[in-house]
Amino acid sequence: MKHLPPAYFALVMATGVVSIAAWDFGLPVIAMGLFVFNLAAYVVLACLNVLRSVRYPGLFFADMTDHRLGPGFFTAVAASCILGNQCLLMARSLAAATVFLVLGTALWIGLTYTIFTALTVKRDKPPLEKGLTGAWLIAVVSTQSIAVLAAQIASEWPQPLRLELNFFALSMWLWGGMLYIWIISLIFYRYTFFAFSPDDLTPPYWINMGAMAISTLAGARLVQNTPDAPFLASLLPFLKGFTVLYWATGTWWIPMLLVLGVWRHLIRRFPLRYDPLYWGAVFPLGMYTVATKQMAVALDLPFLTPLPPVVFAAALAAWTLAFIGLASELVRKLVRPV
Repeated sequence: MKHLPPAYFALVMATGVVSIAAWDFGLPVIAMGLFVFNLAAYVVLACLNVLRSVRYPGLFFADMTDHRLGPGFFTAVAASCILGNQCLLMARSLAAATVFLVLGTALWIGLTYTIFTALTVKRDKPPLEKGLTGAWLIAVVSTQSIAVLAAQIASEWPQPLRLELNFFALSMWLWGGMLYIWIISLIFYRYTFFAFSPDDLTPPYWINMGAMAISTLAGARLVQNTPDAPFLASLLPFLKGFTVLYWATGTWWIPMLLVLGVWRHLIRRFPLRYDPLYWGAVFPLGMYTVATKQMAVALDLPFLTPLPPVVFAAALAAWTLAFIGLASELVRKLVRPV
């Protein structure tokens, strides 16, 4: 608990999106099993974070104002909203989904203006190559997770609340896109103009793709909601265009990240061992699966339908390996030799 990584809610993010993908592919046993596991994981992590903030407030808030660790707190926002989506899809509980939307939005507001204000006004700041990681894009993922859940709930709410909630989802979608442009520009600059070692290529760099995947999903949801909101219908070409832009950008990142992974582990011989940050690499694969499947339906692109099953298989395999790593780590720490 004392040294709990702030980004550990990525476990819930990854499990939730793989569960949703399984549900979309008609695998209810896997989907519900992961849903139950996710509820337990969310409760455990929430309790540990609350206890850590009470028992070790110095460490907790020092992490929140740290350039490398602070953005990891945004995983709590995305985890809440993804769990809300699971509640709506699998438990058919609109009330639970709404509670998670309110909770996620409250966390997003508090964390956004606490973390970014602290990073702006603090005196001692690291150089760009030391302080910037792919984890910064979790701020984008958290923003878009609110847009996805709000758009999903909007299709269930009665009018006129449906109109306002769709506008809220649209606003969050646009803000998330703008935030991605800001941050990815710095990340690409860091990639190409600073020395890069295997240690620097941490698993959260897969969020480069995951942030675009969840932006694609939010755009597809908004396109599907156009009959319920006239202002969305008037923006339909814009919504479709940017949804494809996000999907194409996320797709571009996949080969690049695979090549960098080969360079890290095969060429530079960086050891492959369990790290909580690897959940941040599982999440993008699951999200790309769900986003591509939904975009193919929303934009009537049937030629994309063979792609999601392939990526889903990779996401499920990655989740299984990460879970085995987590279980092995827990056993190693908890079991003492006689």
